[in-house]
Amino acid sequence: MIAGIELGGTKTVVAIGDNDGSLGEQFRFPTTTPGETLGQAVEWVLDQGLIDSLGIAAFGPVGINREATSYGKMLPTPKEGWSDFDLLALLSKELPDAPIILETDVNAAVLAEVTMGAATGCSNVAYITIGTGIGGGLIVDGNILHGSLHSEFGHLNVPRHPDDDFAGLCPYHSTCLEGLASGPAISKRWGTPGHKLPADHPAWDMEAWYLAQGTLSLLAIASPSRVIIGGGASQAEGFHDKVEAHLRRLSAGYFSTLEENQPYVVPPSLEQDAGIQGALLLASRASIAEG
Repeated sequence: MIAGIELGGTKTVVAIGDNDGSLGEQFRFPTTTPGETLGQAVEWVLDQGLIDSLGIAAFGPVGINREATSYGKMLPTPKEGWSDFDLLALLSKELPDAPIILETDVNAAVLAEVTMGAATGCSNVAYITIGTGIGGGLIVDGNILHGSLHSEFGHLNVPRHPDDDFAGLCPYHSTCLEGLASGPAISKRWGTPGHKLPADHPAWDMEAWYLAQGTLSLLAIASPSRVIIGGGASQAEGFHDKVEAHLRRLSAGYFSTLEENQPYVVPPSLEQDAGIQGALLLASRASIAEG
């Protein structure tokens, strides 16, 4: 039996399952303080019986570079009480016999979608999620892309939409993609949360335009054969079609990848389970490596 933890900024999901990523029992609860949140997660896991391995899909920024001194720790984050918290130290102490693999929640999600979801059979895939921030994960030649930290897709500098005079919300870069197109940016710009805006509201065309700008950068740098966009804002009616239409106009016919892969911008087929199923797939990898 393997276990997974999807540690989100607002909610945490814990589950047991099989090596193929299929879900068994799961438990969802609010993310509060590190000690309380992980204490609940560990207690639930232990109640399920002996586990062989654990996969963690965590919100970021988080230290996933094994060669860095920050490995296993939360990096500076606006979420109160979480900066510098050592996730792996606590979990390794509470579950000493279980090998553990830590990844970002978006990297776990793209792993799940490539293995059993909207990008099955693809070896180069990008996953973008729009929520409190904007995150990105990449599979390149079948492997999760790490680098010295992990993808910080939301902090790409993007052109400003010609009809947009919104100041931006990012405390570091103001008008990066996250500052202009995250869930809170939508709410602040239009004076109401995105889920309350009608499908024909101009917010969605502007949002799609910004996501197309970011996706164009991914297309030019990493050349994914498919781009998956998830998260609350992406659930607006026709959103993925809007992003793809803007992307094709912006690309001006240059990128053959767009023509070879239709549709190119797609929703996640695993929906809200992509992160936790990715965590289980990570646990499966940890179990195999230990064996």
